[in-house]
Parts: sequence; structure tokens; C-alpha cells
Amino acid sequence: MSVLVFTDIKDGKPTKSSLEACSYASKLAGTMGTDVVAVATESPADVSSLGQYGVSKVMVDSGVNAADSGQVAQLVASASEAAGADVIVTSHDHAGKMLSARVAVRLGAGIVAGAVGLPDTTNGFVVKKSVFSGKAMADVSITTPKKVISIMPNSFGLHAEETSASEEAFSSGASVGNVSVKEFKPTSTDGSIPLPEADLVVSAGRGLKGPENWGMIEELAQEMGAATACSRPVSDIGWRPHHEHVGQTGIAIRPNLYIAVGISGAIQHLAGVNGSKTIVVINKDPEAPFFKAADYGIVGDAFDVVPKLIDAVKQYNQG
Repeated sequence: MSVLVFTDIKDGKPTKSSLEACSYASKLAGTMGTDVVAVATESPADVSSLGQYGVSKVMVDSGVNAADSGQVAQLVASASEAAGADVIVTSHDHAGKMLSARVAVRLGAGIVAGAVGLPDTTNGFVVKKSVFSGKAMADVSITTPKKVISIMPNSFGLHAEETSASEEAFSSGASVGNVSVKEFKPTSTDGSIPLPEADLVVSAGRGLKGPENWGMIEELAQEMGAATACSRPVSDIGWRPHHEHVGQTGIAIRPNLYIAVGISGAIQHLAGVNGSKTIVVINKDPEAPFFKAADYGIVGDAFDVVPKLIDAVKQYNQG
């Protein structure tokens, strides 16, 4: 018996959320007294990058279309049978949400989507997850022989667990469908980190008064090595692209630091960012609801505060 983890490889490198899933699977495997097997649609350029986080073997079927979640689900289900895995772990990112549900149906498995902690195996198999848009936590018991868990990005972290990893070619027999997908890769201002994986995020709302004022938000993000985001009204009126919209109807994020500039903090927005480790709010309205959820708040005009913050970050970077 082993723990199987789906690993998303982009340009020869596993994504950060995939490495976090590997870390989670490794810790879980340790409590179960077993090992971790990864499955992927592309060979990693350096298999040791997975071994560093506890993976002992990587099963690769390069004949599967990575953009077709149906094919990938067939691959993961087949790999779980071949590896004798009773627990399958994926990231709870965009691809993982579609994949984990499909795999659970194929295997007749119980599933916890968006887990934020390791299972408690002292009395069954109980997994903690957030519910009601992050307002509460639930302990969910999985009683089926096969179990599927998708781990919320940035909720578990990366934990090195050095293991000697090997790669094995694998034929899943996944059927090929006529699927054509145009992939879009939202990135941060440094051109490398997808918004759901970003540790630092600078976000802004209608308080910036217009798209022509976004330069200071981008400059602050660039100085910090952060991703940029926005509130829904801003994306709806076309000031910023929709892939930057965070909130209940946009992208849910869990960065270590979330800076909100000129965002009032409606409940729909909070639902997508309340998993952030630290929230800093900058707003000239002292009654803005966001201040109630903030760890730190600055009451002031964004056009006065943000330039000063940029200068402070620049001085810090210069040592």
C-alpha cells in the first residue's frame, strides 16, 4: 500500500502546489508506515526535485493529454491500482478540483476537497477542511476503502523529506479524446508565480479611481516580488483582467501576506482571501468592513500611503 500524489509538471518543473501536495502525501505516508508514489503526464527535468519532498517513485505516462482532465483522471485511477494506493492526493488548484472529483467517481472513493490539515487516523480517517467560505472548519470522516484528498494551496507548506526518487514509464491505457484546450497562464508581475501559488499578493479596488493609477500597485508588487490582484468590480468594469479577480466568485488565495488597497471588504471578497496568513488593509474610510478582518490597518489615502510604502520597500531591498 502507498500514497499516490498527482504531480503537475510545467516546463520540466513541478509546480509549487504540486510540491506542497507531495509534502502533504509524505507526512501522511509517514503516519501510515508506507511510501509516496507520484504520477505525472510529463517527466520532470530533475526527478530529485520530487525526491526532495518524499517521493520515492514517479510514474509517467507522456501519452496522456495533460489538458484533458478526463484522460488525466483515467491515468491517476489506473496508477493508483498499479501502485496499490488507497489514498490519492492532489492540489486543490484549478486543475486539481476537476481531477480529484473525477478520480473519486472512478474509484468509488470518498473525497475531501480543500483539506487544510493532515488526517487524524487515531479514530478512523478524519480530515479537516474549511466550510462556509472560510468562516468555519469541519472535520470530515472518510469511511470508504479508497480515499481522495485535495490539499488547499499554501495551507500546508513545503517540508523537505529527502528520498531517493526514480522514474518509471507507465502506460495507463487512457482513451484519447478530441479535446482542444487553449491554456492561459496567469502570472505575477515577476512573470513566474501563478496567483494561487503566490506567497505575497498586492490587491486593489475601486479606491484607485481608474486603471491609469495601477502603476503604483504594480511597482509595489514588483519591488516585493508579489503577484497583483483585484476586487470583482474592478475586473467587471475592465480596469484589470478577470484572471486577477480574487474572491468568492474569482480565485481563492492563501498567501502569507495580502495587501488590500482601496477595497472595502465585502463578504464576497473576504471569502476568497480570508485564508491569508497576514492581511494588511489600506483604506481612507475608517468604517470599511475590511478593517475588521485585517491584522494591520492603515487609515489613509492610497495615493499618499502606497508611494511611501514603495520607498520603504526599496530602502529595505537596498539593505
